[in-house]
Amino acid sequence: MKEPYEVEWKDIAALIEAVRRSEAVKPAQQAKRDAFKEFGILGTRKDPPLTSLFYGIMLHLGIIDKVIEDLTGSKSPFLLDSRLRAALRVFIYLELYARNRIRYANKYESIKRTAAWLSSRAHPYAGMWFVDTVKELKNYKITPRTPDDELELRYLVPAWYAKSLINLVGEDEADKILNAFMERPKISIRVNTLKASIDEVLRKLQEEGKNPEVSTVVPTVIKFDGPYNFDKSELFRSGKIIIQEEPAALASIVLDPKPGEVVVDLAAAPGGKTEHMAELMRNSGVIHAFDVDKTRMRRLEELVKRAGIIIVKTYVKDGREAPRILGEEIADKVLVDAPCSSDGTLAKNPDLRWRLMESDVPKLAQLQYELLKAAIKLVKPGGYILYTTCSLLREENEDVVSKILEKEGGKISLIPIRGPYSDGFIPGTMRVWPHKHKTIGFFYALLQKTTRR
Repeated sequence: MKEPYEVEWKDIAALIEAVRRSEAVKPAQQAKRDAFKEFGILGTRKDPPLTSLFYGIMLHLGIIDKVIEDLTGSKSPFLLDSRLRAALRVFIYLELYARNRIRYANKYESIKRTAAWLSSRAHPYAGMWFVDTVKELKNYKITPRTPDDELELRYLVPAWYAKSLINLVGEDEADKILNAFMERPKISIRVNTLKASIDEVLRKLQEEGKNPEVSTVVPTVIKFDGPYNFDKSELFRSGKIIIQEEPAALASIVLDPKPGEVVVDLAAAPGGKTEHMAELMRNSGVIHAFDVDKTRMRRLEELVKRAGIIIVKTYVKDGREAPRILGEEIADKVLVDAPCSSDGTLAKNPDLRWRLMESDVPKLAQLQYELLKAAIKLVKPGGYILYTTCSLLREENEDVVSKILEKEGGKISLIPIRGPYSDGFIPGTMRVWPHKHKTIGFFYALLQKTTRR
């Protein structure tokens, strides 16, 4: 049995800051990296155990927030100061979930210094409120009060989402999916074949002490156990590897852009698929990349520059505006990797599970439909559109495809995709299931434009 990790005040301060930043910085692992770098933890021996604690907090966030409500009497933890909220989240996790995994170097000092920091930065009484709440944790037990509470405690997802999966695939299969979301996934990278060979990357990873395995689905994808410091990785900094999951890498292969073609990516940031399509095009042709998120588009621009890509033109614009900006019937291929609930990535992004909102699903489905309408305008007759999401919800996948085929069926047809993953609920579409394929959840539908508008 492993010895409990000894947490010092500095460790706790770093966790509090990482948790606080995770509310504004997405993905949460970027907030964690930024905070850990600031506290001198990133890449040190402290990084793995503290990263494990951070992800534990993210995984249990919805339950932790209900404990905050219970102990403070607040209707929502978001009514509290962000620093107080972050400090309570950290200590509640340490006290209720990590008691056997940690020991305090000096618990009294850690609580005292946290309280003093809160009183100086948040509110004069914040430190006192914090101490009073932490004292109550000694005898606190989490007890479900409703069937929804039981679902949330069992699967660590909002009850509505668990029930959606049960309705979609049945209780036994949903149980397997939801349990798969609790497993720590391997790190997945793709080799940039414009700069490196698979063998070169494998050798380098082995020299770094990793035990890499090559994907049987996408031969340029390599997986290995974390952690991995990308900031210090020569492979990453030189653009020889791209952070990308196997199903996401397959998307570009399914669309199959050729050298010299005109391609439009309607929701491109942060750029993994854009860069991959440019590789497949051997840096010949043009990719028009659209996205509304300025920060993520900067990451796309940095990525393609690092990867040696020169054919991408970027537009910080809504993809639905692309036909007006570029003109109609100008593209050979269009990728609609649509904004979605991203619930298929819950194992990779544990904080996301508690941001899933049932009310967002119909709004996202409408946006997805409108992006597909724009894609139909953009693509030439005979050209292809690939629609993908990293969601498991039928409302964002097959239902969107059914709607576009019903409304625009005279202009497009569904081109069947035959493996390598599972059939979707519409014949010819394809789904990736986390529990079956040991990767993120994903959906694909390939469409072809058959007539002029």
